[in-house]
Amino acid sequence: MIPCKLSSFSTFLLTYSLCGVLTNNGVSVHSLLFRPMGGVTFRAATQSSSSSSSSTALNAIGVLAKKAKEMELRKYVETGVPASVMEKFHQMKTASGGSSTVLPAGTTGPVQKVLTKRRGTIAVIAEYKRKLTDEGKSGFIADEVLEPKIMSKTFREFGATAVAAMADVAGGTYEDLASIDKEQATSKGDMPGPICVVSSDLIVDELQLAMAAVAGAQAVVLTYGVVGHDKCRDWIPMAHSIGLESIVSVATKEEAQGAIDAGGRIILANAFAAPDKVDMVADLNVPEGETICKIASIIARDNKQLEEIEEAWFLRDAGFQAVWAGDCLYKAGNDPSEHAGAIIRSMIAKSSVKWASAKAKGGKGEGAREYLGDLLM
Repeated sequence: MIPCKLSSFSTFLLTYSLCGVLTNNGVSVHSLLFRPMGGVTFRAATQSSSSSSSSTALNAIGVLAKKAKEMELRKYVETGVPASVMEKFHQMKTASGGSSTVLPAGTTGPVQKVLTKRRGTIAVIAEYKRKLTDEGKSGFIADEVLEPKIMSKTFREFGATAVAAMADVAGGTYEDLASIDKEQATSKGDMPGPICVVSSDLIVDELQLAMAAVAGAQAVVLTYGVVGHDKCRDWIPMAHSIGLESIVSVATKEEAQGAIDAGGRIILANAFAAPDKVDMVADLNVPEGETICKIASIIARDNKQLEEIEEAWFLRDAGFQAVWAGDCLYKAGNDPSEHAGAIIRSMIAKSSVKWASAKAKGGKGEGAREYLGDLLM
């Protein structure tokens, strides 16, 4: 990393938004509500929906998470933003011209295309994280997940369409993102070839878009409840100007519609129950001629029943094009039949909850033998 001394422009960045005092529209960044992104504190979010007190507690956690991220970014700027990141940042700001822009109608990037290329199938976005949301739930020794370059290869070889690198509370870094991108590049010309790389960070400032692009990401996650409608609308085209597609994470039907109105075309639905995710993206008002890619976050269950696989089948049949798999990939560690790759392969299998059960491991359930055979092939 080539350090860049704190120039007047970097100082402006620092005071402009990273200090957490004012954003570019004059609104305190701490007034934003926190919503889960990918697997971040999602279990708490789903449990809080039934009571106002726990919802208040979640918002408090969210404020702390935002403050922690802002402090992390402040230190990043103070130690010297790499020249490559500053160059990408300038490129992004120049492209926007300092004003809001809207992507041309029908704009569909390569990430959205690969996630939706086959009707009737489900794509898997495999999330790499060094720590699970619930400590002690990993099947790996001492909860230490294998290095990103190892898991990146596993995800690709077992059928994932994309790999998301966690760069937030799960202990991941942008170095992990770069490592995954580098590993994926080694498979160029092979079958399967490189899969898409997504940056999964709690984005609170546009500087993080430049950081993700430099690290090799093709897409980023914007959490609608964190950035708000206006920033979501502004940052989607800004991200696009430096080669990034935006996956907008939502937690309510209202947020889903707001994300689409802001220009989001890849929507990540967060809820605990699968029917709630289906309802969240149902009957949305989509501009004529536009295509929406619907992704559902799969929440890890506190058991070994492989319910997450059945949920992926259900969501596929309900019209989702992709699922986001995080903690559920790591529950069994490197168990020969239930490691991360086996879970991914099972999710993309053409089985259905109508005819098979992922819990039928002994061959007694209808379709169970074929399912287990697919796991180990």
